[in-house]
Amino acid sequence: MRAPSMIAVFFSSIVCISAASRATTVDHHEFDAWLEAPFHADAHGARTLALHFSVPDPQPGDTLRWRLALLAPDGRTLRGWRGAHLMAEPDHDVTLRWRAPSTLRHGIYRLRLRASAGASPTVEQTWNVMVGKSPAPMASLLAPKAVDTFPYAVYLGNLHSQTNHSDGGGALDHCTGAQAPQSAALGPTDAYAYAQQHGLDFLMTSEHNHMYDGSDGTNNAADPTAAKALYQSGLQAAAAWNQAHPGFLAIYGQEWGVINHGGHLNILNSEELLGWERNALDELIADTESPKGDYAFLYKLMRERGWIGQFNHPQGDQFAILGKPLAWNADGDQAMVLCEVMNSSAFSARSDETETHLSNYETACNKLLEAGYHVAFSSDQDNHCANWGASYSNRTGVLMPPDTPLDGPGLLAALRNRRVFATMDKNARLVLTANGHLMGERFVNRGKLTLQADYANSSGHGAAAVTIFQGVPGRNGMVAVLANTARSIVKPAAGDHFYYARVTQDDGKMLWSAPIWVTQQGRNRAQQSIELR
Repeated sequence: MRAPSMIAVFFSSIVCISAASRATTVDHHEFDAWLEAPFHADAHGARTLALHFSVPDPQPGDTLRWRLALLAPDGRTLRGWRGAHLMAEPDHDVTLRWRAPSTLRHGIYRLRLRASAGASPTVEQTWNVMVGKSPAPMASLLAPKAVDTFPYAVYLGNLHSQTNHSDGGGALDHCTGAQAPQSAALGPTDAYAYAQQHGLDFLMTSEHNHMYDGSDGTNNAADPTAAKALYQSGLQAAAAWNQAHPGFLAIYGQEWGVINHGGHLNILNSEELLGWERNALDELIADTESPKGDYAFLYKLMRERGWIGQFNHPQGDQFAILGKPLAWNADGDQAMVLCEVMNSSAFSARSDETETHLSNYETACNKLLEAGYHVAFSSDQDNHCANWGASYSNRTGVLMPPDTPLDGPGLLAALRNRRVFATMDKNARLVLTANGHLMGERFVNRGKLTLQADYANSSGHGAAAVTIFQGVPGRNGMVAVLANTARSIVKPAAGDHFYYARVTQDDGKMLWSAPIWVTQQGRNRAQQSIELR
């Protein structure tokens, strides 16, 4: 796409192909693309954009195709880059040197990367960048508050990680990716100790359900009794840790499914190991059978058992029902409470919170919301190396009443109520209310609706931008911007709506509130809003 002359952008392109492939196992043999985009330009007014692509086991003739677009605050495409390359190696990097011209208004823009390779589905990543200085009014638009002004206790943790019960637990001095199942030295107890020492309030070790046979495929010689006993030992380890360490919550569960032609999701509170694999004696290597890739069956089982789940690193081709990706059904709507909006690298070996491989899944989460799912945003790390919660500064934040203990029932109640926010900065908090109702709630409204985003950061950072988004559950359309202010008064059209807030800090890190769902009564045909500072 050719850019309008008024925003012509200078860049140079450097392409390199690395010789080494990332160590993965079969379940992680998916196409991956991610974008590193500095939020601020350098002293010369330019920035280096790094595009990374990974295609495990590329086949002859596989072609990588990518497009990078610069999007204006209103969503218009202002500039585009594209490329196509034969994948001779598993990894491919593209570097762009980009300078925004002085004619481009100061403000926050978005860079959107879309890429595919061979027959793989398209991966989309979007990140914010600041052009020039922060708009002058923004500093007073959303002033940081003291964290202790929120009428809830805030707990921060990581709801997605692995240990040596599946393909995680790799020691940091030699961990480069997923481990061979059950081969690493470090298990759930090591993970809980590490996370507590590094300041987390809770950690979930979410083991791949199909690796309890000790393989990434199907182990025909597997002993079902041993597989089921291993799962039960994990539950017992978490319970024992919680008994001995009040103030920290250990959670043990499973990550169900496969990525290829499927999708991973976490089940947070199941005492049963689910599976579809059988050994050579036709014995189920699990407590309860759940057919591979059958999400309708799984959601029904979860609803009947009272289990709750999280969509992990969702992509647009996953979680299909009757061939339709990201498909809604009533059982799933009851069972699924979270959607990972961003992750740090699953294979990071960093332990100083400086990982640069970050992935954004807001597009897929929005599609799930528009399909009708009532999910809050979460932000996890999917740790496979022994750096549980320490690869980056992101966290899932959970709000609980001050007099509620941090225990399993209390956390599950908060998750069921969607009192959750996602943050890339562990020192920041974000809460959205609507006419006094807290994010996560569903309520009926008449007349005007006042939406208020409250943000706090205890480490000195402020908000560079705030956006309130709106959508319609069940419409299967596009989530849209409602306002760019922390406070907005809107008179919704009659019917169902959802709203959520996203804050971009002055360092580029973002936070997402949980949505709030409103059924508007009345005869309003059009939706009009009044923005208030």
